[in-house]
Amino acid sequence: MDAGVIGTGAMGQNHVRVYTELKEVGTTYVYDLNLEAASDVAARTGAEVCTSIDELFRKAECLSVCVPTPHHFSTARRCIEAGVHTLIEKPICLTAAEGEELIPLIPEGVTVGVGHIERFNPIIPEIARIVRDPLYVAFHRHNPASARVSGSSVVEDLMIHDIDIAFNLFFPGREYAIAAGGTGDVAAALATFDTTPVYLSASRKASKKVRSIYIEEESRTVEADYMTQEIYVYRKPSEYGLEDGLYRQENIIEKVLVNKVEPLKTELQTFVRCATEGVPFPITPDEGVLNLRVCEEIGRRLPR
Repeated sequence: MDAGVIGTGAMGQNHVRVYTELKEVGTTYVYDLNLEAASDVAARTGAEVCTSIDELFRKAECLSVCVPTPHHFSTARRCIEAGVHTLIEKPICLTAAEGEELIPLIPEGVTVGVGHIERFNPIIPEIARIVRDPLYVAFHRHNPASARVSGSSVVEDLMIHDIDIAFNLFFPGREYAIAAGGTGDVAAALATFDTTPVYLSASRKASKKVRSIYIEEESRTVEADYMTQEIYVYRKPSEYGLEDGLYRQENIIEKVLVNKVEPLKTELQTFVRCATEGVPFPITPDEGVLNLRVCEEIGRRLPR
């Protein structure tokens, strides 16, 4: 299947690179309003440049939409109307209302997904397999300041990744209550599913990059790092005691075997296979819209 990428920003360049590496993809095409930028990416990756979006529609059977968020709706609509399988980089649209308007336009037989890349981090399916009855969950996603980000709050930019995991994978379809605080660059939210509190924090002001998940269950605690792709399970201490006035406990710590992979490669490989087989992509447009609804709900609770 021939693939294409619209947009040659940082994420678009990565999509082009990965498509050219996939055995499932024949030719990779790239289009950008900035023809010079598209030509530069193509020269570095072996992709082919399209000089118009209509040319891209004629040549590519599946497409990644990697344009700035305000243009997601209009660009994705053109792809869908052209009958091309489409993967929209997160968020699905600028607003949940735009996403809801887009969904009815998707024709039968066209696979449309949303690129929430962390769903394809290998720690996520392992945690979903391990965890049974979480009593408490905490996500932390903190970044140093970046010139790449413009126009979106830290909620839509960073926290949305963990919102997707919590609301669509860990607690799908569950009723929730939510509280939040922070600013456009530092925010925290507390979502409660039944009696389970789920804490989400995100920052673009950190001096250290953090990507972590922490889960407590009755008999164990699970810690995971998105970046190192490592998971540790801590069992309840078998012994407690005081020794020379010092507290002592013995824990059992297990390191879960995780096959480390590039999440974007798994994501795009999955998208191509779904498009080829005519099956839904794991992150559906409906889930993408839910993620945006939660972002907007948190945003309404932040100071203006």
